[in-house]
Amino acid sequence: MRKEIEIKNRVEELEHVNTFVEQIADELGLDMELRMNLNLAMEEMVSNVIFYAYPEDTEGSIGLAAEYDGKQLTFMLSDNGVEFDPTLKADNDLDVNPAERELGGMGIYIVKNIMDQVSYQRLKGKNLLTMKKNI
Repeated sequence: MRKEIEIKNRVEELEHVNTFVEQIADELGLDMELRMNLNLAMEEMVSNVIFYAYPEDTEGSIGLAAEYDGKQLTFMLSDNGVEFDPTLKADNDLDVNPAERELGGMGIYIVKNIMDQVSYQRLKGKNLLTMKKNI
């Protein structure tokens, strides 16, 4: 199975991401907990692209593809915005009081903990984030 969508870097496009993940979850018969986790992970990463990959007031495209090989569900997020490797972001120290913690980074931390593998590449001027979940 392979599916893909392309959206613009606008917050209202997140509903398309949710629908995309739900369609895949329905097709694969995934349980509610896994559905919610996958939706959270994709929403976090797509939101990062929407808010940070492109200069303000610049329209850009975001691609999201999903493949399932019978064992592993792989999501590939791509954009041609500013180069950024989220896998290099140090995990937040959860022992620090949230009010004193540096802003940002929790979404990436959550995704790293939901998905089994997260990797990044910069190919031909595009960011490519690959996120894999064993099913």
